[in-house]
Amino acid sequence: MPRTGRLTTAAALLAAISALATACTGRAADSATDDPKADVTLSFWHGWSAPGEVQAIEDGIARFEKAHPNIKVEVTGNMTDDKINQALRAGGDKAPDVVSSFTTDSVGQFCNSRAFADLNPFLHKSGVDKTKVFPKSLLEYTQFKGNQCTLPLLNDAYGLVYNKTAFAAAGITEPPKTWSRFVEVAQKLTKADASGDSYEQVGLMPTFHGYETTPMRLAAQWSPTYFDADGRSNLSRDPAFAKMLTAQKDLVAALGGYEKLERFRSTFGDEWSAEHPFHTGRVAMQIDGEWRAPMAKEAGVGFEIGTAPLPVPDDQAADYGKGYLSGTVVGIASGSKKQNAAWELVKYMTTDTEAVVAFANAIHNVPSTLAALESPDLKVTPELRTFLDIARHPKSGTTPARADGGTYQLTFQDFAYAVEKGEVADITAGLAKVDRQIDTDIAKAE
Repeated sequence: MPRTGRLTTAAALLAAISALATACTGRAADSATDDPKADVTLSFWHGWSAPGEVQAIEDGIARFEKAHPNIKVEVTGNMTDDKINQALRAGGDKAPDVVSSFTTDSVGQFCNSRAFADLNPFLHKSGVDKTKVFPKSLLEYTQFKGNQCTLPLLNDAYGLVYNKTAFAAAGITEPPKTWSRFVEVAQKLTKADASGDSYEQVGLMPTFHGYETTPMRLAAQWSPTYFDADGRSNLSRDPAFAKMLTAQKDLVAALGGYEKLERFRSTFGDEWSAEHPFHTGRVAMQIDGEWRAPMAKEAGVGFEIGTAPLPVPDDQAADYGKGYLSGTVVGIASGSKKQNAAWELVKYMTTDTEAVVAFANAIHNVPSTLAALESPDLKVTPELRTFLDIARHPKSGTTPARADGGTYQLTFQDFAYAVEKGEVADITAGLAKVDRQIDTDIAKAE
């Protein structure tokens, strides 16, 4: 499960991770000299903190230690990327050997700085064909310029979670598949409160501060190309971006306008609490990941839940079913002196079908290998099946890794905030300025 603020975190980490470039040179698998069969203790750091998530990690480590009795694993949870990078810079015995991160947006930085070891030699030595193990889109966000410095550890797919009871009451028989129908359904499900100045219910919270509703996730429905063949930012030249921003701005206007919606959104509270506005019926449709439906059920909602892919532009109706993909990554610290043993742990966590399925079942995520997606042991609810199908869809996409990590996405996101507020008169001209800023930032990071 992802954490909010990933992009902000990624930007804050830019300098910290870049500082590792001078200290971390990386080591290939054939230069790692430790004996993976010798008795050894590994340090594994991860970011999960909820009791069920922590227990799932511990259960997986216990199975690994049973299969590898010579390797003990000391697990430290609730570790932010900031703490991880401080430890990697400091090095020494207190630094982790294996690291799991939610910040997929920083993979380009992790690889470019050589903070994490390139796993390609380890994969080759183990006879693991990564193209046959992992979906193509997951390999795209876990490597940078051929450096496979991380591997996928579970997958997140984004779609639509909706209140089927509210749909039925409004006479809506199926989730919207096209953007025009999406607008109609969102309007039909929006109810003013007694004062008329706010809402009893909104069909959807469409603003870009609305939890998982981000420009990148919406843009995926338009199948955009972020960079051209020469690596230059392509936002102003690919009409997908302007079309998405225009469509979102028009949806905001159709549901009452930015200021009115933002006043209502300011009453929502924490995304991970039982009082999430979708759980309480204040929002009828939610752009979210595969975890939202089970979380809503655990909160004891009083309505039937449905899931569906996000709608697509009307002229791309044939591609309905696609969505934005992201996930958690895991890598080996380049400064670790136990890389062969560390690889045994990483290989187990990321490629062992039983391990991947058990972890996915425990924390309600989409599994990250092709075999796990098809495993009969995967607990597939009707709600989860939607997200499994999104993960399999050939036109589902993600945001590409770059040397500046998530900074280019922050630049795009900040521009999208201005667009939805009505502060941008010419979207295409504004995107051209965004392109120039992105190219400048990436050039500085490389």
